[in-house]
Amino acid sequence: MKGVVLAGGLGTRLYPLTRVTNKHLLPIYDKPMIYYPIETLVRAGIEQILIVTGGNNAGEFLRLLGNGRQFGLRHINYTYQEGEGGIADALKLAEYFADQDKIVVILGDNILEKDITDDVKSFAAQREGAKILLREVSDPGRFGVAEVQGDKVVNIVEKPLVPKTNLAVVGVYMYDHKVFDFVKKLVPSDRGELEITDVNNAYIKKGQMTYNILSGWWTDAGTFESLFRANKLIAEKKLKS
Repeated sequence: MKGVVLAGGLGTRLYPLTRVTNKHLLPIYDKPMIYYPIETLVRAGIEQILIVTGGNNAGEFLRLLGNGRQFGLRHINYTYQEGEGGIADALKLAEYFADQDKIVVILGDNILEKDITDDVKSFAAQREGAKILLREVSDPGRFGVAEVQGDKVVNIVEKPLVPKTNLAVVGVYMYDHKVFDFVKKLVPSDRGELEITDVNNAYIKKGQMTYNILSGWWTDAGTFESLFRANKLIAEKKLKS
């Protein structure tokens, strides 16, 4: 299985911090933000990783990460997203890298307290389809919200005004090779982007979307509030250890 870290975009919600650097290179306590999703994949046993980046500061990822030896990797792969076409638009750039293999996709600004090794293993044993991670939250309207029945996800609504559940979709997605067929059929949303929720709902329509409930805390770091929260959570974790 291979890993993909999506670290493109302009990070406009974090201006002026992101006027001179990519959002994913900002510090979270004692490490650059991009380190955390990479470490999550490595701890789960994934040894082949692709970084999808973009904007004017893409070269800084190469300077920072090099060949990935600080993570115990032999090398890291890189590709470049032109413009801001959305998460699914960035994902389609990973088709050649995936080469028919299953992939674990993680958003570059998502930080998890615990590892996802068991989740990745359960997906490896899954014959086909996709798997997402869910987490109960107090403010589900900020996220994609999932409805579940048994071990299957039956619907996801992006940022609903009246959420039917409090199960937020975490920024970790696991797909078989058919994901790229689904991405190619997407049409841009009202935001002009290819939405990852539409990809997930395509699997749901096929009855092939399973889920696990994430243990431990989880946060993104794409706003000033969540960036502060991520720093606070990591600091508390490091100081306790």
